[in-house]
Amino acid sequence: MHGPTPPAPLPTDRLEFAMPPMHDSVEDERRHRKERLAGAVRLFGRMGFEDGVSGHITARDPEFSDCFWVNPFGMPFKHVTVSDLVLANQDGQVIEGRYHVNQAAFTVHAQVHAARPDVVAVAHCHSVHGRALAALGELLDPITQESCAFYEDAALYDAYTGVAVDAQEGRRIASALGSRKALVLRNHGLLTVGDSVDAAAWWFLSMERSSQVQLTARAAGRPILIDHKAAVATREQLGGDLVAWINYQPLWQDISRSEPDLLS
Repeated sequence: MHGPTPPAPLPTDRLEFAMPPMHDSVEDERRHRKERLAGAVRLFGRMGFEDGVSGHITARDPEFSDCFWVNPFGMPFKHVTVSDLVLANQDGQVIEGRYHVNQAAFTVHAQVHAARPDVVAVAHCHSVHGRALAALGELLDPITQESCAFYEDAALYDAYTGVAVDAQEGRRIASALGSRKALVLRNHGLLTVGDSVDAAAWWFLSMERSSQVQLTARAAGRPILIDHKAAVATREQLGGDLVAWINYQPLWQDISRSEPDLLS
């Protein structure tokens, strides 16, 4: 005896699925980037990526492509709001806002932005596991699905010259990054880029977690590597900025709903 016939499936076009928004004006796009930037900085604060005054996320202005929004120097990540953000030119000079910017960090970010016109956002923080991986001078191994997203799409800057304060050092870092989405700065930490704030922030978060997994697995034994073909296939599936944007949306929804004052 058969039971009742189940209802027909809903057409897929009636189901909600977030995709990157389109903007009607440069003002709307600027506001959107600033909101996502403030939210990402707060999320990084929640996750313990803040270390004193170190750590920045920059977002290219949609109108003035050689100017970049950045979190204020010395302000706690967890307190940053949209109105606190600072706009600086490629020389690190503030052209809008009330606060200073970290000149050492901004020098690197500006050179990465200059070398990569496809990049909207750059993220760099002194996170614990990223620094531990950097201290080993190693890249991520393809040992998990998440780490495969960085397989052959991350580079090592195999030098440490102290705090980067000049454009030449920034250019060397940008050159080491090349066309990739992530960089391990030896004895320093991680840097990621993306075609949106959401993507750059997600790649940093995912790279930090992958670093933690790799260090933990090595401490416990000998990790088994995913073979080259499978690692490449996984990267092709999961390693694009659109996938990163989609993965980031639950985090954005959480921070924007639980801390709506960030939008002020």
